[in-house]
Amino acid sequence: MNIRNITILAALLHLPLMAQESQMVEPADIKPTSTLYVNNRAPLPANPFIKLAPAAVKPRGWVGEMLTRQKNGLSGQLGEISDWLDKKGNAWLEPGGGHGWEEVPYWLRGYANLAYILNDKAMIDETKFWIEGILRSSQADGFLGPVNENKDGRRELWANMLALQILQDYYEWCGDERVLPVLTAYYKWQLQYPDEKFLRDYWENSRGGDNLLSVIWLYNRTGDEFLLELCKKIHRCTANWMQESGLPNWHNVNVAECFREPATWYLVSGDPKALKATYNDYHLIRRIYGQVPGGMFGSDENCRHGYIDPRQGTETCGFVEQMLSDEILMAQTGDLLWMENLEDVAFNDYPAALTEDMRGLRYLTCPNMVQSDSRNHNPGVDNGGPFFSMNPFSSRCCQHNHSMGWPYYAENMVLASADGGAALLIYGDCTAKLKVADGQEVVLDEQTHYPFSEDIKVVVSGLKKKQTVAFPLYLRIPTWTEGAHVTVNGKTIDHKPTAGLLRINRQWQNGDEVCLHFPMRLTKRVWALNKNSLSINYGPITMSLKIKERYDKKDSRTTAIGDSHWQATADPSKWPTYEIYADSPWNYALCGNLDGMKVELKAWPENNYPWSHDGTPITVRAKGARVEGWGQDATGLCQILPDADAPRGKEEDITLIPMGAARLRISAFPPMK
Repeated sequence: MNIRNITILAALLHLPLMAQESQMVEPADIKPTSTLYVNNRAPLPANPFIKLAPAAVKPRGWVGEMLTRQKNGLSGQLGEISDWLDKKGNAWLEPGGGHGWEEVPYWLRGYANLAYILNDKAMIDETKFWIEGILRSSQADGFLGPVNENKDGRRELWANMLALQILQDYYEWCGDERVLPVLTAYYKWQLQYPDEKFLRDYWENSRGGDNLLSVIWLYNRTGDEFLLELCKKIHRCTANWMQESGLPNWHNVNVAECFREPATWYLVSGDPKALKATYNDYHLIRRIYGQVPGGMFGSDENCRHGYIDPRQGTETCGFVEQMLSDEILMAQTGDLLWMENLEDVAFNDYPAALTEDMRGLRYLTCPNMVQSDSRNHNPGVDNGGPFFSMNPFSSRCCQHNHSMGWPYYAENMVLASADGGAALLIYGDCTAKLKVADGQEVVLDEQTHYPFSEDIKVVVSGLKKKQTVAFPLYLRIPTWTEGAHVTVNGKTIDHKPTAGLLRINRQWQNGDEVCLHFPMRLTKRVWALNKNSLSINYGPITMSLKIKERYDKKDSRTTAIGDSHWQATADPSKWPTYEIYADSPWNYALCGNLDGMKVELKAWPENNYPWSHDGTPITVRAKGARVEGWGQDATGLCQILPDADAPRGKEEDITLIPMGAARLRISAFPPMK
């Protein structure tokens, strides 16, 4: 008897419905009993959580505002200015086309999902135009994409991996029946392609895990056995990300993107060493180069021995790829590590990598960054050129690839659970429509200003009048909060929530309200390997020194990176570069006494944009002292952290603001004596 019939019978017999049950659970406790959403097909182990189709989650609040600004900004308008997206002679539209091989799919996977979420007709039409080009590229032998061969005839397959993700999202959005046969044919081509030629170039060799995950996606929908053989081939031809004390290479984007390959391989092999290797990769690079706030690591483009100071940066590509890896891994493992690293990067690193209107971005963004200009800061950073200014053409990779950061984040705010329930693992103001239990559709309305608020309310709706449905609701209780409080319809739940996954299993009806309160407090982190520097957090938000910022407008034609190209019809006056300079002192040591700090809360900004000096609703008053001799080097780069015995000046009042709202910032402070 299904849940609906049980409900009706209970009403007729005046029997009590399912009592509310709440408890802390482990991911292994989530049994794959539901077939409402596509999970991993046997013999692959099921994931505890499943991403919904694009557009099932509708963000509001600041996440919705980020998507609107992205549409009106660089991502949404890139087709007008990027020469790589010029349709004439494009590699994805014309056989033998000479440009756009990597840039088109880098951009389109974010642009397409943005279009789906916003339900913007013009953007959807543009998306379909490019997707038709991808589908048309399928050849008689099954090969998909532009034919881009090396001198020895090897096919380059890296950009094709991006196109696979685009087709997957497109299929989940509209169910176009052409997608699965095209992918099947392409994977048959890959299986017969000689190993000695397969995935042998640097980028594709590093990033074979992306291809592997896409093959698993198709296997879960067709069950074709040859796909499991292809998985084995991809893994053995991909760079070895399962080393105990090293990585195949130290390129920041490769690491952020590829460290998850062993965890993906674990789904096929069942080898626990593979899953452990992904965790080892994550912690290894952070032990060596990640002794900094923001959830990332100091690599600039490539990690270098000895360059570990918080003045080292990460590519914008690296931020969004780390976020995507965290999103994939949190659904696969249910581990809070990935959920909280996702928020760490999304709240503290990524917002400041772009201008407030999202019409310009930086190639590199650093935890300690006191000048954002077009000068060459090499060798202090591992890049020679204008990689710090806010430029619409800040490298052809980040210029296009940043598009997927916020759309993918929005889509992961509500997930399905493998047992027919719903899960809120990262929080944000949104509505989500999903199926639960035996197929009943419900709407979850999440209302919050998180992470700038301690409170979250979730309202259940979408059911017919007087209808009820039983399903589990999973809620992440963050590790950084103490004394979390959860109520259902005003009554405290019957289990004390602690850090982990809280499951509330009950009979739900329209209007049921779940309220979460996560007390936030100031905490301190000490980065021992970086001269015992200090970082201050308020809940999940890292605080940075508020530095008065002066913006200087520059002509992007004179400040663009060398491999950037304008379309002939682009109007440079509409797309300026901004350099940012400090107009107030920044060389402060910080008094680490939390009792002497004061949190000040302001009203929520009317424009829903909290990532600015004026818009942030949270500031912290603290004490600091300027460090004599700590300044800028000959290139304008912030010097490395001063030694403990460097003279400090007199104590002063200083203001801290969220790291994500500070385009110039000191986020790792030398301590005061």
